[in-house]
Amino acid sequence: MEQSLRWRIGVGAAAVLVGGAVVGAVVTQAAVPQVAPAVVEEQAVASAATILVDVQGAVARPGVYALADGARVVDAIARAGGTTADADSSALNLAQPLTDGSQVRVPVVGETPPGAIDASGLVNVNQASVDELDTLPRIGPTLAGAIVAYREEHGPFATIDDLDAVSGIGPAMLAALEPLVSF
Repeated sequence: MEQSLRWRIGVGAAAVLVGGAVVGAVVTQAAVPQVAPAVVEEQAVASAATILVDVQGAVARPGVYALADGARVVDAIARAGGTTADADSSALNLAQPLTDGSQVRVPVVGETPPGAIDASGLVNVNQASVDELDTLPRIGPTLAGAIVAYREEHGPFATIDDLDAVSGIGPAMLAALEPLVSF
């Protein structure tokens, strides 16, 4: 009988200790301050295998995210918690590869995306459509299509010299385009 009583007291004491540990863990977790929506994820630092991407607009958690090199727009949006109910993701190329330092902006339905032709008349080659690129001298619809296809496959152009990688563009074309385009 005495052994049975000791056993019950031991089990009761163990239950109290486990319960106390659980309550302590809950209280400790509740005491941790909540951080504002992902300003920077996990002390994001770009390395050779990662890139940093700024995700803004109609996403659950806008912020700067570290993604694997080779990530695409769809990966950045997923990391930011997905789109909000009012997002217009059809305005984006979800398969577009990302580069370090790029920004993904998810517009809301009805929002006018930033223009490809700015106030000074420069054509942004990273945002321009085939028709907008076709307005440039010596660029026809075929070359404009090649620029867009190259941009979608390889990511945005950083400088005028990057356009040289597009088949059909050479040094003379680069010189003619330089004062007319932005990046």
